[in-house]
Amino acid sequence: MNAADIEAAIEAGIEDAEATVSRPRAVDEEFEDAHYAAEVVSPAFEGKRLVAQHQLVYDALGEAMTTDIHAIELKTYTPEEYTEETA
Repeated sequence: MNAADIEAAIEAGIEDAEATVSRPRAVDEEFEDAHYAAEVVSPAFEGKRLVAQHQLVYDALGEAMTTDIHAIELKTYTPEEYTEETA
């Protein structure tokens, strides 16, 4: 699973989500550790606590969280929060 696959899974699993996934650190060629970072914007996060927002992302990724992804650093926003964050 690569960053594009993770983005697609998140966007398919969360209504109106836009996901950007990256590798937050240099990959060790001898030991491929599947660490990722994801920024996810969706109106589905509205009114939910941070833990519930992250759970939506984990649910969208499903079994990949235990088989393909070692760790994922999440930043989740509603569209309004994202607009304020990037303004």
